[in-house]
Amino acid sequence: MATTQFLGAFNDNLFKQLILLLATPTAAELLAGTGKDRQSTAMTVFSIPFLLFSGFAGYVADRVSKRTIVVAAKLVEVVIMLLGFIGFWWYESVGFSGMMFVLFLMGTHSAFFAPAKYGILPEMLRPADLPKSNGIFLMLTFLAIILGTAAAGYLLTYSGGRVWIGSLVCIAIAGAGVLTALFVKPLPVAQPNLKMKLSLWLVPPEVLRLLRQDRQLLSAIAVVSMFWLVAGIVAQTVNAVGRTQLGLDEGSTSLMTTSISLGIAIGCMLGGYLSRDRINRKVVTIGLWGLIATLVVLSLRGGAQQHLLGYRGSFPALILMGLFTGLFVVPVQVIVQSRPPRDEKGRVIATMNQCTWLGIILGAMIYGACIYVLDRTGWPRNTIFAVTAALMLPVAIFYRPKDEQLSH
Repeated sequence: MATTQFLGAFNDNLFKQLILLLATPTAAELLAGTGKDRQSTAMTVFSIPFLLFSGFAGYVADRVSKRTIVVAAKLVEVVIMLLGFIGFWWYESVGFSGMMFVLFLMGTHSAFFAPAKYGILPEMLRPADLPKSNGIFLMLTFLAIILGTAAAGYLLTYSGGRVWIGSLVCIAIAGAGVLTALFVKPLPVAQPNLKMKLSLWLVPPEVLRLLRQDRQLLSAIAVVSMFWLVAGIVAQTVNAVGRTQLGLDEGSTSLMTTSISLGIAIGCMLGGYLSRDRINRKVVTIGLWGLIATLVVLSLRGGAQQHLLGYRGSFPALILMGLFTGLFVVPVQVIVQSRPPRDEKGRVIATMNQCTWLGIILGAMIYGACIYVLDRTGWPRNTIFAVTAALMLPVAIFYRPKDEQLSH
């Protein structure tokens, strides 16, 4: 399952980064008035399926074996990557709008895959094993993000902009994901008699009731959503800082993005180790305040390009930012997985996905608003890091999860 998730995350980020780099103007294009930053459009299109389908996907995850969903999702991924190849091959005819349709399909696929991939871990493992296993699972996920994001930049750079070459790699990886999914452990259906209701497309009444009763779970879902809101803004900001502010090529820009994921991978392993078989509040607090501090440092101006750290100096800060992020997100993710009853986990995780992607859409809108203001004021792109630090500040001040021992 971890290998299947690794390949899926690699593919998601390779494909998405290919589109985001096409959507990011260079400094010369911006000055000439021929380029427009369309990253927020791409992120919004990718996010919309999570709002539309996550509720139904949660119902499916509880009504059908999660292993069956994993295999089916991998087969569908092959088809979507084939469509992506066709879109990139005929990009001059299909255009950016055509690729948005493929990106929408990719978001729909991910919306159905997510409740199964996160809900399957508590069915496979004891509660006490969740912190360490989540550390490994998330570490592999962000390692995949590192490699996928980096591969997109270098494939564009060394193929002379022939994006279809990158989509051929996506097809091969999707095929490998099908093979690994076949080896996932068969599991029984969580709730075979679950009835289909209109409310399942939104937030089911039983999940609303559970969230009202369990404030620990509710606040964890809110914090995970806030994390992804900020993560979406940061990923787009790094692309804009690299391409527009520092004048880097696609490969060097993707290397900056991947350094965050390297830090997150380390932080996830460290967060899982420090949490062990419990929810550790200190780990969450250190991660939150460390994240804010590194965002502030990245926002500082200086030098000819109005970026104090510059290209090389950004790497330690970006890796540290990722490390602190991994520290705080692992315990919070464990709270969401461990607290719901077994027969409601799929729907709770689907609700979390709805909130998460609502956050990502809001993040895309905030990023778009920031770009609008910066273009008119002449302020540098790294100013957006300060905005994200301000967004995370209330979370660091007010979020206090309970220290809790997990059952064996």
